[in-house]
Amino acid sequence: MSASNPPTKRRWLGLALIAAAQFVVIMDTSIIGVALPDIQAELGFTPESLSWVFNAYVIAFGGLLLLGGRLSDVFGARRVFIAGWLTLAIGSVLAGAASNVGLEIAGRAVQGAGAALIAPAALTLLMTLFGGTADLPRAFAVYGAAAPIGGTAGVFLGGVLTEYASWPWVFYVTVPIAALVVVLTPFALPRVDGGGGRVDLAGALTATAGLAAIVYGVVRAPEAGWASAETIIALAAGAVLLIVFFAIQARSRTPLLRLGIFRAPQLGAANLAQLLLGAAWVSMWFFLNLYLQQVLGAGAFASGAALLPMTALIVVGMVAVAPRLQARFGAKPLIVGGFALLAIGLGWLALARPDGSYAADVLPASLVAALGMALAFVPSLGTAISAARPEETGVASGLVNTSYQIGSAIGLAVLTAVGAAVTAGGTDAPALTAGFSAAFIGAAVLAAAGLVASALLLRPAPRRADAPAEEMVEV
Repeated sequence: MSASNPPTKRRWLGLALIAAAQFVVIMDTSIIGVALPDIQAELGFTPESLSWVFNAYVIAFGGLLLLGGRLSDVFGARRVFIAGWLTLAIGSVLAGAASNVGLEIAGRAVQGAGAALIAPAALTLLMTLFGGTADLPRAFAVYGAAAPIGGTAGVFLGGVLTEYASWPWVFYVTVPIAALVVVLTPFALPRVDGGGGRVDLAGALTATAGLAAIVYGVVRAPEAGWASAETIIALAAGAVLLIVFFAIQARSRTPLLRLGIFRAPQLGAANLAQLLLGAAWVSMWFFLNLYLQQVLGAGAFASGAALLPMTALIVVGMVAVAPRLQARFGAKPLIVGGFALLAIGLGWLALARPDGSYAADVLPASLVAALGMALAFVPSLGTAISAARPEETGVASGLVNTSYQIGSAIGLAVLTAVGAAVTAGGTDAPALTAGFSAAFIGAAVLAAAGLVASALLLRPAPRRADAPAEEMVEV
């Protein structure tokens, strides 16, 4: 795979476009929250089907990420990056202009497909721009920090646009961003030639369908029941399809996912770390929002403002703190320590009271958890990407994004079921708080599992005694 790099002074503009990709991909999952009641009333969603405004995006995104990574390797990351933005813009227009339930869900699925093309291509372009340079950890940090900023910005933008414009604008707002990125991409991002070859369509079909079936089964389980025929069939079908996928990969001359990639040192452990980070962190963010609004009585804007200190700490931690610590100590200590802090913060949040306050029950615990996320995310992401061959960066990017997204979906679905079981239909503050506390405990267990897995499976980075601190970066 060859690349034509822009001048060095344009690298940071290129990084801004890559960070914009991460920002928008995450923003599109959170911006719809405040608008959901208006969407339900205008389009005729039932309470049961309304969740598919969110789920259609997540399933398409998670299910197509591996295909997006392979397309990036075959056709070139910049081409796929642009195609992804165009697809995302088309999906945004469809979702905003939808006049019925089916069109709305279809638009969201197209948005998710666009995000699945953008995310792995963005990471490949980041590695092309900054790989082998002392700026790589900082670039990963900026990319990682764009996610919590996008999540928080989505809450604010969703409220502002729904109140002062109308709900379609929570989708339309993505279109001008996409247009600007598409115009600037040829100027700021390198042309990465694809490696050629064929796309494994059978593998793509079985992988996408298998992941989608599993995510569907887990997302539906809290409502349909874990022992229901619908859930069992979906999970079993997903498992069978994934078994078929791996069988196809073992025999294919041009596999979607070369199975030998898992023999790369650190790759499996780093992907497991990302999966558990997604499961713990996204669940915390979801239930913390509910606690702020349903127990402490905060509105949507006040709830978003309450997350700003946590977001600011993540940005500072990822951009300024994590790269320096990683340069000095390597990736493993940061990942293990980050999981430890995340588990402590989640355990602290589990102590929240029905008559609690933001200052005592939320702020300090959320800051500890945020610091843990900031320390663990960047090193585990960089380790996963760098473990693959250069020509397989797109596949590795798709794999690590899949790990995080699937972990997020499954973790949230399981902990939602746990919280609902503890709440047992209660709607008063004590019952709701008990359910949220159970979910926080479950998320803390996931973070603790990440700590143990990282401590046992990750290997310390080799270091040269005579290397300056800036060069001793394990990415």
